[in-house]
Amino acid sequence: MHRLLEDPAVVEFEAKLGRGAVKRAVEQVLYRARASGEPPTYEAVLTAVLARLGDAALQELTPVINATGIIAHTNLGRVPLAHDALSAVERLSHGYSNLEYDLAAGERGSRYDRVTDVLCEVTGAPDALVVNNCAAAVLLVLDTFAKGREVVVARSQLVEIGGGFRLPDVLERSGAVLREVGTTNRVYSSDYEAALCARTALLLRTHPSNYRIEGFVNEVGGAELAALGRRAGVAVVEDLGNGLLVDLAEYGLPHERTVQDCLADGIELVTFSGDKLLGGPQAGAIVGESRAIARLRANPLLRALRVDKMTLAALAATLHLHCDRTSRARIPFYRMLATSLDELRERARAYVAAVPGAAIVDSDAYVGGGALPQMPIASIAVALSPERPDVLAARLRRDTPAIVGRVDAGRLLFDLRTVAPEEDDTVIATLTWAPDVFEA
Repeated sequence: MHRLLEDPAVVEFEAKLGRGAVKRAVEQVLYRARASGEPPTYEAVLTAVLARLGDAALQELTPVINATGIIAHTNLGRVPLAHDALSAVERLSHGYSNLEYDLAAGERGSRYDRVTDVLCEVTGAPDALVVNNCAAAVLLVLDTFAKGREVVVARSQLVEIGGGFRLPDVLERSGAVLREVGTTNRVYSSDYEAALCARTALLLRTHPSNYRIEGFVNEVGGAELAALGRRAGVAVVEDLGNGLLVDLAEYGLPHERTVQDCLADGIELVTFSGDKLLGGPQAGAIVGESRAIARLRANPLLRALRVDKMTLAALAATLHLHCDRTSRARIPFYRMLATSLDELRERARAYVAAVPGAAIVDSDAYVGGGALPQMPIASIAVALSPERPDVLAARLRRDTPAIVGRVDAGRLLFDLRTVAPEEDDTVIATLTWAPDVFEA
């Protein structure tokens, strides 16, 4: 036991896992070795210990270099934060803050006021509220306005998104009653109107995320549904999800519905994420009419869904960057979108010059975050062609930092649109200094 715990290869894991976890891993390996009946060599036990510690280290939250080409990659933490957001978190984390203290009045204040003004500024909404994610935002709206009453939703919008999040399940958990209208591919304003009754609480629109129906389809637009809601005296809510505040046409992509589009259509409340196309931390924003937001603030459930000071700091800093195009370029998501093919190709040449067998290839990147799932973005990748690219990919995922590329047509691709320029040296060094990896 003592010899293993003092072995330099084992000691390296203490910084990440802690000495207690390392000791438990050694004890478990030794227990199995004793139970096997045959005394193993020290080298065999050490190999088993290192393998167990390596597996444990991979379960810890760790940095990853995203070379997949998916910009807002849910499995890899959605999007990187801007340096402005990181600086704001660091500044607010070192000591106390006015999180719930009104410095002018010298009395208790509201944490939600810390981002309300800037949210209203960038969206044009009369009022706003922030909770811990978009699912929580939807839940709070339903619990406030529709518990025990009906919510009318088009069948084509009853989607399931990543992580098994299903809209019908959220409706059920909130205590609301789902009222489906239309068919899978076609819904009309008359379908919503026919569903209205004394128990109707809300008309709900939802973003289809990565789900698309094409061909013989019909949807009711936001403005049309909002007009129906006004005539019937029923609130209309839209769960936009992706948090887009910018017309992606500015970046050469098709227009994707924005928060401002929803509000311009007359939607009373709009919910969206902070960590997708907005480019900030995980949060759920609700913007819209002041009377509706006031009812949400009065719901006791809000306390269970509130955000902490670090989230508020990062979100506020990110929202301030959205105030003009020049500052928006400091948000990594938009920097990646704006990077030209010439810039990517120039960076790829450094890989080819240093890494044996590397080649520059055209690639397709994607926005991710549930937006434009069928719209590729022209990109540049560095390709390696080992005998077994899946084995090479697995080895790189176990490196520090982990590098996640994608296997395509027998090659392992590293799409440079999602690799930050400052990460190039690390990726090149990993591929250059570990020649055994090419034996995969």
